[in-house]
Amino acid sequence: MCGCFAVALGAFFPRVALALIWIFGDAVERAFNGDWIVPLIGLLLLPYTTLTYVLFHWWLGEVTGFTWFFIVLAFFIDLGSYASSARARSYQSA
Repeated sequence: MCGCFAVALGAFFPRVALALIWIFGDAVERAFNGDWIVPLIGLLLLPYTTLTYVLFHWWLGEVTGFTWFFIVLAFFIDLGSYASSARARSYQSA
């Protein structure tokens, strides 16, 4: 799968992009050393963070230094999506 396509798809549908990378490639297995529990939890709970980690590991071979900034940024995007959905639910119930 082309990296540019994965980024474009991941911007709007991170779970779909991560699932496609996982099914049709070995980038997820290499990023998590063959483990399947952590990527599955990431797919369900923190899709942007997991996708960012996998893509940086795929492109650079390892995640070190400044690339952790982007993974933390993706983590805050995940938290923001949960916070905005919780806020929307509180407005609907009020």
